[in-house]
Amino acid sequence: MSTPTPRLEIRNITRRFGGRAVVDDVSLTVMPGQVTCLLGPSGCGKSTTLRIIAGVDMQDQGEIYIDGKLICDTVFRIPPERREVGLMFQDFALFPHLSVAENVAFGLNGPKEKKRARVQELLARVELARFIDDYPHELSGGEQQRVALARALAPRPRIMLMDEPFSGLDNRLRDEIRDETLSVLKDEGTAVLLVTHEPDEAMRMADEIALMRAGRIVQQGAPYNLYNAPIDRAAAAFFSDINVIKGKVQNLLTDTPFGQFLTPAMPDGAEVDIIIRPQHVKIDFDRNGRGPNPTPDDGVPARAVVERARFMGSESLVEFRMEFDGSVLKATVPAVFLPKPGTPMWLMIRRDRCFVFPAPGQERAA
Repeated sequence: MSTPTPRLEIRNITRRFGGRAVVDDVSLTVMPGQVTCLLGPSGCGKSTTLRIIAGVDMQDQGEIYIDGKLICDTVFRIPPERREVGLMFQDFALFPHLSVAENVAFGLNGPKEKKRARVQELLARVELARFIDDYPHELSGGEQQRVALARALAPRPRIMLMDEPFSGLDNRLRDEIRDETLSVLKDEGTAVLLVTHEPDEAMRMADEIALMRAGRIVQQGAPYNLYNAPIDRAAAAFFSDINVIKGKVQNLLTDTPFGQFLTPAMPDGAEVDIIIRPQHVKIDFDRNGRGPNPTPDDGVPARAVVERARFMGSESLVEFRMEFDGSVLKATVPAVFLPKPGTPMWLMIRRDRCFVFPAPGQERAA
């Protein structure tokens, strides 16, 4: 069987400003109907990558292909209007003097009847048919967002580029509009490249996530894989709160409050960080100074004292001061669990949910 051709492929894209690589040797592919998310902090090169693909900026190095056809390198360049690429931004950029129908039809060519039919089709899909002759200022933020989506989809782009398009909406409305948008894009078979700095949005929308940092893609894969097999401490921390247990390797082992961890990839004397997310910390009650017995999965229990507890709505967050070294660990518990400060308890950590990385500045053994 032949390998399917990616709808979008970018190869070794680099863009420099003032001698600094803002986008540094970035490569990725997006298949038809696939949603890929460029995820990372502000200033990591996500939006610049999008602008290069759209054709409003030009790379210093690398190539861009759509359906296997070269559309841009450092010499050859197809102009933006001929790339069949749709754009959606945080600013909906609707024309205030045009009606909803005129906004949606703005990028369409052809007979008036055909354009009107396409406008009606799309507005029906985003449930805005009754607003066809209204003006943007008469619509809510969520409705304006759906008009922007219909306008971007009207010319049937092969690729949709989305730069934080939902960040201007309130949280409750954002989830609804995001899901509706994703459904329409999937039905159209459009390849989607979405830029966001919010891990929750990336996890909710993306088939694949490309995690960017300082202009480079540091890890790429399905959301499940990035969350459960982060490449380093920073990648783990980007997706959720983490606890960091520090230790030093001796004879391939690292001592912690929770017993010894096998760390065979680290040389003796190396400092390591053992990462555990708060939801994977188990809590047990103190029984006159005694805790539960050690288990192979949870290791050795460690005694701690409650610092504070807060109810967060769907879960409770409890902070503990460890007796072993005075460090603070956090645990999350479903529903309401609010022990009083000073209450002694025992903590255990799921060893299969721990990640071991070299401490900052340490080099992994070859």
